[in-house]
Amino acid sequence: MDANSAKLAPIRIAGALQVYTPSDREISMTRVFNASRHLVFEALTRPELLKQWLLGPPGWTMPVCEVDPRVGGSYRFLWRGPDGTEMGVSGVNREIVPPERLVGTEKFDQAWYPGEAIVTYQLVEHDGKTTLTITILYQSREARDIALKSGMDTGLSMSYDRLAALLLSLPPAGVNP
Repeated sequence: MDANSAKLAPIRIAGALQVYTPSDREISMTRVFNASRHLVFEALTRPELLKQWLLGPPGWTMPVCEVDPRVGGSYRFLWRGPDGTEMGVSGVNREIVPPERLVGTEKFDQAWYPGEAIVTYQLVEHDGKTTLTITILYQSREARDIALKSGMDTGLSMSYDRLAALLLSLPPAGVNP
């Protein structure tokens, strides 16, 4: 968590996910995991792991999960709901510093907020636990407010609960099962 968001009180707490608004164009979300940042970083960048936890509400699947984890590489996620509804997002990686930082663009297929966002993942490890802070910079306050009202933090909280359980079942980073 950066110095600015550390001084803010969360505007919402969805499960173990704390949600902040550090500026009029940003949403920042923080979650602590009982795992090394190397392992959390792997779970954020490996498609076979992403497909297990980044699913939102129950019943959703991720039939498309493509990740090219290098600067300039792209990613593509497509989720399918239990009723067949699809939601896709893609972007380009702007910065990757394993295992501490990822920065990339985000644009949804059916844009539910205007413009493209910049998403930053910051991982800080202390005493074997990793604090993940996701900061999303929107093109406008209007876009940020639409995202806040969408309930996206609820779906993300469900995904991060799955990630917490998955991390406990994985061998330490760098160890092959």
